Amino acid sequence: MRGFVYILLFLGITSNVFSQKTTTNLKEETQIQTFLKVTEKIRCICLPSLPIQSCSFNMCAASSYLKSFIENRIKEGMAEGEIISKMENGFGTSILNDPIVIMFQENGNQGMVDSIVYGFGPKILAKPDDTWINATLLGLGVLGLFGIYRYGTKKSRVKSNSSQVNSQTPSTSTTEAIKEKIRKFEES
Repeated sequence: MRGFVYILLFLGITSNVFSQKTTTNLKEETQIQTFLKVTEKIRCICLPSLPIQSCSFNMCAASSYLKSFIENRIKEGMAEGEIISKMENGFGTSILNDPIVIMFQENGNQGMVDSIVYGFGPKILAKPDDTWINATLLGLGVLGLFGIYRYGTKKSRVKSNSSQVNSQTPSTSTTEAIKEKIRKFEES
């Protein structure tokens, strides 16, 4: 039982540690802190149960580009509250010159351009609930450990059964057994 508690504690700590890590090109500590606060309060575009901070390029390219867009706003001097408000309500048409917005336009992703210009709405700010993710991972981990346990006990039962069968049969040398099989094959 104690081991189970340690596993739960470990999963809880590691999920908090890993869920708040993201990469940024920002160098100043105040800018990095602003970036972390903003990306913690905005949802991932592809996986809405995660904050954008936890989205990687492999999971969601759109969110990765939005993180670069947020970096550009921070470099311009926007504060955390202003960026979050404009993500919800829109940055306006003056943002159409941003390289990320231009890239979205060139790739034909007008939906993202419109969302940046006019706002994503209140759902972009909802606090993601990662409880079900952690519970699912814990359940899969427990199921996996149970499967490993069952596989291990089955293997040991098979080995003990085969050793009992081998001890009950008289032992013959393998060379003699092979010669006998060859002789029977030649006769047929």
